[in-house]
Amino acid sequence: MSSVKSRTRSDYGYFLTYRTRWSDNDIYNHLNNVVYNILIDSVVNSYLITHCGMMPTTSPSIGLMVSSSCTFVSSCAFPAVLELGLRVNKLGTSSVTYEVGIFEEGVEGVKAVGGFTHVFCDSVHRRPMKLLRAYREGLEKLLVRAGEEKEEEEEETVRYRSAKL
Repeated sequence: MSSVKSRTRSDYGYFLTYRTRWSDNDIYNHLNNVVYNILIDSVVNSYLITHCGMMPTTSPSIGLMVSSSCTFVSSCAFPAVLELGLRVNKLGTSSVTYEVGIFEEGVEGVKAVGGFTHVFCDSVHRRPMKLLRAYREGLEKLLVRAGEEKEEEEEETVRYRSAKL
């Protein structure tokens, strides 16, 4: 897989804008690490609600997070406006692995790349279940197919080799 540090906006199919707040900053004058995780969770759940029909309090199936990660590339701070890009890296029978690129408005490079894996479970008994059809149909629109990722890697290798000539 190519380095997440080289991600661009074109790697993502859905975007949500977030205006940072003064309280998002920590003592080091950049966004607190917890804020990145909140942003990742927010863009994923916004997509599930608006494009997959999930209603967290009434849907028969909910996503429970089983793993998460975030790679920090460069810092963000208030009063930045952030653009949160979402894609699906893996879509299983009951699980989904999301990736979120965090960009600052007007700045080219990615600031952070994070994500997590949901296992969809029965909302009452919390046992894994097959993805609901509406969820799958919505998530497939953001799915990065294995061949697409491989093509990106090959293009990156060609660019690297060309730069060395």
